[in-house]
Amino acid sequence: MILQELFLTFAKIGMFTFGGGYAMISLIDHECVERKHWLTSDELMDMTVIAESTPGPVAINCATYTGYKKAGILGAVTATLGMVMPSFVIILLISYFMENLLQVTVISHAFQGIRIAVSLLIIQTAIKMIKKMLKKGRNHWNILFAAGFGGITLLLNLLEIRFSMIYLILISGFLGYFFYAVPGKKGGK
Repeated sequence: MILQELFLTFAKIGMFTFGGGYAMISLIDHECVERKHWLTSDELMDMTVIAESTPGPVAINCATYTGYKKAGILGAVTATLGMVMPSFVIILLISYFMENLLQVTVISHAFQGIRIAVSLLIIQTAIKMIKKMLKKGRNHWNILFAAGFGGITLLLNLLEIRFSMIYLILISGFLGYFFYAVPGKKGGK
């Protein structure tokens, strides 16, 4: 029963989410944390960070982890297939009809609307994650990091300066270790 539920849940997420993994995180949060209680908010946040730093799409890594947590290897495979199958079928159909598909005015206009919805989903996910991160730590370093790196990212985008977010992740990891772990070691923890 859990395998069927994993497959159907992630198939629904995979089928109704446009815009990639970041847009899907909001739906994964709704389904797996809020509705089904398969994950905690902290687990999803940690999984998102880990999934971002490992090869592969974020949403698929989250599905694999959730499936594994609920039903072992078979659960991981089932959840991953659920996430991937709808997109695979949709892309297969689109590629078959692609030349004429975007020429249809109704479909072209629908995609313009979908782009707006995807942007809003990504913003919603970012806001939720920042709120959870700030609540969890409730210290000045969390607020400083969120504001500082958010400001830097916004400024780089506004000035159209190309900067790999990989460097931002590495710098954040180094500063996180320096400000959180090092003081704990000095205190004998």
